Amino acid sequence: RRHVLPVLSRMGCNSGACHGAAAGKGGMKLTLRGYDPVQDYFTLTREAWGRRVVPTAPERSLLLLKPSGAVPHGGGRRFRPDSLEYRVLREWIAAGMPRPSDRDPRLLRVEVLPSEVTLAPKQTQQLIVRAHYSDGRVEDVTRWAKYGSNDTGVASVDDEGLVRVEGPGEAPITVWFSSQVTFARVTVPFPTRIAAAAFARAERRNFVDEHVLAKLAALRIPPSRLCSDAEFLRRASLDATGTLPDPATTRAFLADPDPNKRDRLIEQLLASEAFVDYWTYRWSDLLLVSSRKLAQPAAMLAFSRWIRQSVAENKPWDRFAREILTATGSNLENGAANYYLIHKETIDLAETTTQAFLGMSVMCARCHNHPLEKWTQSDYYAYANLFARVALKNGDQRGEVFVYSQPGREIEHPRLGVALPPRPLDGPPLSLAWEGDRRVPLAKWLTAPENPYFARAIVNRVWRNFMGRGLVEPEDDLRLTNPASNEALMAALTRDFVQHGFDLKHLMRTIMRSATYQRSAEPVPGNESDLKYGSHYLARRLSAEVMLDALSQVTGVPTDFPGYPRGTRALQLPDSQVSSYFLTTFGRPPREQTCSCERQEDPSLIQALHLRNGATLNEKLRARDGRIDALLDRQASDAEVLSELFLAALCREPTEDERRRILPVLAATPADGDRAARRAACEDLFWAVLTSKEFLFNH
Repeated sequence: RRHVLPVLSRMGCNSGACHGAAAGKGGMKLTLRGYDPVQDYFTLTREAWGRRVVPTAPERSLLLLKPSGAVPHGGGRRFRPDSLEYRVLREWIAAGMPRPSDRDPRLLRVEVLPSEVTLAPKQTQQLIVRAHYSDGRVEDVTRWAKYGSNDTGVASVDDEGLVRVEGPGEAPITVWFSSQVTFARVTVPFPTRIAAAAFARAERRNFVDEHVLAKLAALRIPPSRLCSDAEFLRRASLDATGTLPDPATTRAFLADPDPNKRDRLIEQLLASEAFVDYWTYRWSDLLLVSSRKLAQPAAMLAFSRWIRQSVAENKPWDRFAREILTATGSNLENGAANYYLIHKETIDLAETTTQAFLGMSVMCARCHNHPLEKWTQSDYYAYANLFARVALKNGDQRGEVFVYSQPGREIEHPRLGVALPPRPLDGPPLSLAWEGDRRVPLAKWLTAPENPYFARAIVNRVWRNFMGRGLVEPEDDLRLTNPASNEALMAALTRDFVQHGFDLKHLMRTIMRSATYQRSAEPVPGNESDLKYGSHYLARRLSAEVMLDALSQVTGVPTDFPGYPRGTRALQLPDSQVSSYFLTTFGRPPREQTCSCERQEDPSLIQALHLRNGATLNEKLRARDGRIDALLDRQASDAEVLSELFLAALCREPTEDERRRILPVLAATPADGDRAARRAACEDLFWAVLTSKEFLFNH
């Protein structure tokens, strides 16, 4: 446990590409990265007629001959006969190959020094790794640890733990030793010279700005100016509700001289029906509400209505999660119970719950110790056993299923062949003999204020919604070796969220009121390359549903969805399986797995062609009784047409340069002339604006 397996891991012998593969290599199969010392001991000492180790003549052991290159080896030479690695294995064999024992000191934690360091370009830093054992011993294991950089553009690290600076920014350096992981943070300030007064003068509206500006100052990244009122109105409306404000609202907001009008707008958005629609849709994505998972429409609608009611009443997030995890009874009467119809298998429940509510994946630990986290296979099956007693039975109504806890059901550890005492990750174990509903203590642990994962996970999801990038990215990959870009800010937001009773609207309000959120998307010299520290707002393409609704809103022509009343918006659909070529093309998630990767945000040629030549936009522009016809019916002037379009689509008036270039085109078809010709000119103008980057992106 302390020496032999670390050598094999360091040399890559038990990696997934070598003998740690599912089928092994060359007739020898080791457990991945040595997660099962007892099994590996049997493999090395008892299989292959004992030829792998020869205690009477250690040098004749295949365990030494092959990796040292003395005999042919598919993996090539891994170490030399005069190396320390060779010596460790030889001395173990010569000592009679002591087997792993329950009395062996256990590795408690791994420490890396320095844990944080600020370096200049081209500088190097040697890391020191120390292993702390249960008997109080501390060993230097720098030679046996494995290293990796989360951002090789900032810093690289070699096999010996020597860090080399490659460029400015921050990079976590991952350190792995014997199924324990930690990281060191390397900070490399940008070469920009910025006067301290620039940060002292920067706008501060709450604690978010204090932490962001501290990070920017440390990295020497200048902040951008605050955005205009028009930019803020459009941005906040899209981020909080997924909708655009109408021209009348925009005119009133831009004309309002009240210095607190942005705060008033935030409150109006948080209290709107569109807010409820938007966040119902977001949480339905997270919880996989769809007719593919819930074939009975009554069940799907019951779950969707339960989510909507929770959003409408601003149900605290801890209560929201607790009601889902402990849901019992009829799925039609208690919509939250449908969570257990979507995830019927114990394994699926365990993995989905950690991904959805803790923002991390434990799936790797199903088969072996997690290679990037501290979770062991035993941790996994002890945790999964909390869900083993969930049972389902059909009710009297069509689509009705009852969820209940059935004593006596267990899930066994596949390698040990026994059921482990159920235990939350990092939580206290329950007795196997306890016959209560195991989900109750699970929910209590999961939603506890001191749980280091629960509040942090939802804070990161909400931050990403408003800022375009999570403090941890991807948003549901909150493992230890993927730290936040601003750990102090993450801790402060999480602490504030918990102190305010897991109030999501409070969290959103805090973010939206900050100067960080209200900065311009236009970079300034020195922050152009910043994508994660908050020096400027990150412009990003509208999501599929938001874009389609915006096209419908600006043209005044709703999208027809099969089986739904005319006027239903994409963000009001309870089912992700509703047929829509546009939504599929622009990356709507199918809601098949709990992963942020389901939503496709990358642009594609098909998307560009569909906007330019496809049916969706062109049919809306040609449709009668939309905004274009309304303008023509009231014989709006050229200036009025242009103004209303810009206010509806871009939340601003056209600039003088835009008026100078566009009005002559409209003037070629006078308002009292040929209606068809004037309509065609309006269609072209609408098309040009609705396919522009300014419309298609939130900024």
